[in-house]
Amino acid sequence: MADIIAEIKKDYIYSLAEKDMRVDGRSLDQYRPISLETGKMGRAQGSAIVKIGNTQVIVGTKLEIGEPFPDTPNEGVLTVNAELVPLASPTFEPGPPDENAIELARVVDRGIRESDAIKLDNLCLIEGEKVWVTFVDIHVIDHDGNLIDASALGAISALLNTRLPATKVEGKEIVIEEGETVPLPVVQKPVACTFAKINGKLMLDPSLDEEHIMETRVTVTTDADGNIRAMQKGIAGYLTKEELIKAVQIARERSQELRKFL
Repeated sequence: MADIIAEIKKDYIYSLAEKDMRVDGRSLDQYRPISLETGKMGRAQGSAIVKIGNTQVIVGTKLEIGEPFPDTPNEGVLTVNAELVPLASPTFEPGPPDENAIELARVVDRGIRESDAIKLDNLCLIEGEKVWVTFVDIHVIDHDGNLIDASALGAISALLNTRLPATKVEGKEIVIEEGETVPLPVVQKPVACTFAKINGKLMLDPSLDEEHIMETRVTVTTDADGNIRAMQKGIAGYLTKEELIKAVQIARERSQELRKFL
């Protein structure tokens, strides 16, 4: 019975796609309702709660003093992790991050890193020895499709909300000035826009039902000037040159709408 219902639902979504329509009444290039709150997690140094439709993610940041990578001795370190909480979806299981969580973290990380969103050289304390390490932790609370865009929006919002402990270096000693903070040096606001290809049509911000039947997926991350900073294609299937150009055009337009929440 479940397979029959799934097939009927698929046929319905396909038939609507032929008319440039969707089950929830949105246009093909329209997001579900979005809400964003920052600074709600007292233990994090920066935080954001993002809802896109019924999809909800919480992102928290924390900062620790650590060692730089050998090839970038004068830059701080960025680390993005994603956790798919089992309560968020019956398909999520407890345990180490699976391939979906790893992909989610990598796509968000790439958008931040490739856009040079954070001035990592400003996070260097003692070159080659001590730098600030910025951890971005994504927790999926409710999964109803398009985790990438919700997580990316939450990550950059949390980073913008992050306060860095004020420090001074005395010789080889790092002194943290108690009670004094400064903003994390965030200079770019990358935004991700994800599309599902269904029956030959590109659908922005796919719902979970749409993700279940999509032929392929592509995420386009742009900066405030509309420059492409990262792209990620997911699952099997293909995109034509024309479809890819169209996705980029829509992403440039819709990303400006998302950026208003930042």
